Amino acid sequence: MLLYISINMSTKINVLQVIPKLGYGGAETGCYDIAHYLAEKECGSFIATASGGLLKFVKKEKVKIFRLPVHSKNPILIIFNVLILSLLIILYKINIIHARSRAPAWSCYLACLLPNRVFVTTFHGTYNFKSKFKKFYNSIMLRAKLTIAGSNFIFSHINENYSQYLNKKKKLRVIYRGINIDYYNQKNISILKQEKLKQEWGLTSNKFIILMPGRLTYWKGQEKFIESLNILIEDYNFINFEAIMLGSDQGRSVYKKKLINLVERYHLNKKVKFINHCNEMPLAYSLADVVVSASVEPEAFGRVSVEAQSMGKPIIATNIGGSKETIINNKSGFLYKFDDPRELAKSLNTVIQLSQDELKAMGNEGRKNITKKFDVETMCDTNLNEYKKLLKS
Repeated sequence: MLLYISINMSTKINVLQVIPKLGYGGAETGCYDIAHYLAEKECGSFIATASGGLLKFVKKEKVKIFRLPVHSKNPILIIFNVLILSLLIILYKINIIHARSRAPAWSCYLACLLPNRVFVTTFHGTYNFKSKFKKFYNSIMLRAKLTIAGSNFIFSHINENYSQYLNKKKKLRVIYRGINIDYYNQKNISILKQEKLKQEWGLTSNKFIILMPGRLTYWKGQEKFIESLNILIEDYNFINFEAIMLGSDQGRSVYKKKLINLVERYHLNKKVKFINHCNEMPLAYSLADVVVSASVEPEAFGRVSVEAQSMGKPIIATNIGGSKETIINNKSGFLYKFDDPRELAKSLNTVIQLSQDELKAMGNEGRKNITKKFDVETMCDTNLNEYKKLLKS
């Protein structure tokens, strides 16, 4: 009891976020953004992670990093993580531990029990829940005092599939992910940088550029995207384009080979480019005339759709998951029937037929939409307010 009172009376909020790897995905960038925001607000900010490309950008003088095997599902390593996290909680006076994935959530939950700290989670995806064991494993995300859903789609998914694990004493709420709208701003892009990247990627001048960002994996829909490009040529007789598939295969070399074979089968070798990575995503978006998100399974949020709109680019995305919440259909972009390459080709042709004024108007609507609803400042501020409420309760 005395320990719990001391937490409430603490003058400083100390938050430890725990994430398997601090890479470049939506969950990871959200963790990165909140960590630095907390530091700016004079809160203690800590991240425990195994590795990740974003680590080199963390301002170490503001955010303290702990390298732990929190990505592992090995029971022995989970116990090890529990012990180390418990020590860190005491040593650094952590009063909130925020788990951003299932594997570290088990370690975080157990580490919070003895020192009686506040446990928070963010439910980032639908996860595999086909078996009872999987559903139980996922349910750790709902044992928190606060569970954050990244979209209304995820909120509904939790209520529909995990009702037996929901508790009225615990809070479930939606906090949309946010992006840095100043960073994702077409006006801040240098023409010289654009020309340099065009040369680096071997892009031809005066071609219509179709950009599809996302790691190379089946559910991101790259196969359907390639099929739609073939349909665009055959059914709409449009050949003046180049398509960029921007994303790493992350070790899925067999899948990448399958995509390359599909490109070759449709004789698209000179039109489709595979780019592994881009350090400046706003620069990549700036080269595009249209951005595509072709996911054949629901996106929990759909960060690509949000980034594209912030850059003032028309976005074409499947009509499932979080994209339905982030895109204003026929105003800031187009939603099409998922898993249907003909519908995607039709949407691509619709954008191609738009005048420059119409494209600009669509881009402006997208920028306005993101500025209003999905600014990173709003996301971070809402998270901080929730942390404060939890420590007062």
